[in-house]
Amino acid sequence: LLSTLLAQGVLERLNAGEVVIGDGGFVFALEKRGYVKAGPWTPEVTVTHPEAVRQLHREFLRAGANVMQAYTFYASDDKLENRSQTLKITVTQINEAACDLAKQVAGEGDALAAAGVCQTPSYLSCKSETDVKAVFKRQLDVFVKKNVDFLIAEYFEHVEEAVWAVEVLKTSGKPVAASMCIGPEGDLHGVPAGECAVRLVKAGAQIVGVNCHFDPMTCVKAVKLMKEGVEKSGLKAHYMVQPLAYHVPDSTYLGYTELPEFPFALEPRIVTRWDVHKYTREAYKAGIRFIGGCCGFEPYHIRAVAEELAAERGIMPAGSEKHGMWGAGLEMHTKPWVRARCRREYWENLLPASGRPKCASLSTPESWGVTKGHADLLQHKEATTTQEMKHALEMQKKAKSSG
Repeated sequence: LLSTLLAQGVLERLNAGEVVIGDGGFVFALEKRGYVKAGPWTPEVTVTHPEAVRQLHREFLRAGANVMQAYTFYASDDKLENRSQTLKITVTQINEAACDLAKQVAGEGDALAAAGVCQTPSYLSCKSETDVKAVFKRQLDVFVKKNVDFLIAEYFEHVEEAVWAVEVLKTSGKPVAASMCIGPEGDLHGVPAGECAVRLVKAGAQIVGVNCHFDPMTCVKAVKLMKEGVEKSGLKAHYMVQPLAYHVPDSTYLGYTELPEFPFALEPRIVTRWDVHKYTREAYKAGIRFIGGCCGFEPYHIRAVAEELAAERGIMPAGSEKHGMWGAGLEMHTKPWVRARCRREYWENLLPASGRPKCASLSTPESWGVTKGHADLLQHKEATTTQEMKHALEMQKKAKSSG
C-alpha cells in the first residue's frame, strides 16, 4: 500500500477513493513555540529557524499526515510590508525555504508537498484584480521553481479573491485546491457557501472546501453545503476540510477572530483528541476525503484523524506506537481509577470540565460588521497611528456595549 501511495499525486489518491490527511496549524503552533509573532503572523521562521519548521513537519508526518504544506501562509510582499513591519528577508527567500523544508520531510514518508497562497492586504485595500493577481503570481513562480506536488488557495473570506487566486495557480498546470475560511452562512459579502464552491470549481479548482475560523463540526456543515451546491450545478470536485481545533459555537459568520479570547486566551476551547475522532467520522460520512486541521491542531489531533480512519485506510501512523487506541495504554497505569478509563465508552461519553468556576461557557462576539471595502480595513505600510488605535478602542467599546 505504501509503495503504491508514494507513486500517486493528490488527485490520483482522491480519484481512487483514498483519504488524504492534511497537517495541522503551523501559525499558532510556532507562535506558541516562540518562532512566529502574533499580529503580522508572517512565516520568516522558515529562514531564521528552519529546524523548528522541519521538526513540526516531522511530527505531523509521524502523526499520519499525507500532506506537508509548505509554511507559506501570509508570505506575500504586501503582507511582509504591512503596518511598519520591516524584515531583511525577502518573500522569495521565505517561500523557497518553506518549499524546501516541506519537500524534504515529505520525502521521508508517505506524503506530498503542497504550497499555497492566501488572502492579501492588497485585496482588503480594494486594489485591482491585476494588482492582487500579481501578488499571487510572484508566489507561484517560486512554487513552480521548487516543483511542489500541488497548490492550495486557502484562508479566503471573499470568494472573489479566492477565484482570482485559483485562476493564477491554474496557470501552473498543477492540481489546485481551494479552501475558504467561511462558515455555513457563506463569504463576507454574503455569497452562499454552495455558490462559493461552484465559482471555485468553475475557476479551475479540483478540490474545494474550508479551513480555519470555525470549529470542526461547523466546518463539516459548510463543506456539506458546498458539496450540495457543486452537485446541483452538475459539476464535479473533491472536498477538503481543515478546521480550527477550538470550540467556537458563539462566533458569528466572522468566525473566531471576533471572540474576545482571540488569539491569546483560546486554550479553554481546545478540542480533545476524542472530539477529533467524532469530527473525522462526520467528515468521512459527508464524503469529504481530504481531512486535516488548521489553527490549534497539534500532531496528536492529526494522529486522531489517522486512527479514526485506520480501518478504511489499512494503515496506522507511526505515532500510534506510543498511543493505545481509546486509552488502551492506561491499563498499565499505577492507579486503578485511571486504569478504569482505558476504554472507548469512557472517553466517548466524557463531558470535560474547564476548571474555571468563574468563567462563562460562551463569550459575546465583538462584531464590528466590517469587511473588504470598509475604511477600517484599508492597509498601509506605515505603523498603526495613535489616531487609528483610538478609533479601534472606541469601536471595541461600542461593540461590547451593543453585544
